[in-house]
Amino acid sequence: MSLELGDTDPSESRGGEGAGFASVPASPARVTFSRPELSRILGLYGRKVASGEWRDYAIDFHKDRAVFSVFRRSAEVALYRIEKNPKLSRRQGAYRVVSATGLIVKVGHELDRVLRELDKASLRVV
Repeated sequence: MSLELGDTDPSESRGGEGAGFASVPASPARVTFSRPELSRILGLYGRKVASGEWRDYAIDFHKDRAVFSVFRRSAEVALYRIEKNPKLSRRQGAYRVVSATGLIVKVGHELDRVLRELDKASLRVV
């Protein structure tokens, strides 16, 4: 195959034309916790760790929800899951706390009110 003046080899890079990322579809947006939300959750987590109730956590970001899971031991199932689901924000509320058994402990529009339920859980009569 011979190339004439002005012809280019199709395997050559052409500067900005073929190297663009516009043809690659953007990854779907994921739901995440904002900095103030995460700060509030980690504040509660720190208090629970200091009291010896919780020892580990995991954060998962999905297309439709963000989940902060807390564990007593890392090898066990999560004690609680703090979930943020923006699709439910107009109905029940975007935030919910779910127990290890799948029971929804608290649902609400404000994160602070939902997390207060976990603070109450540690108050026990001796």
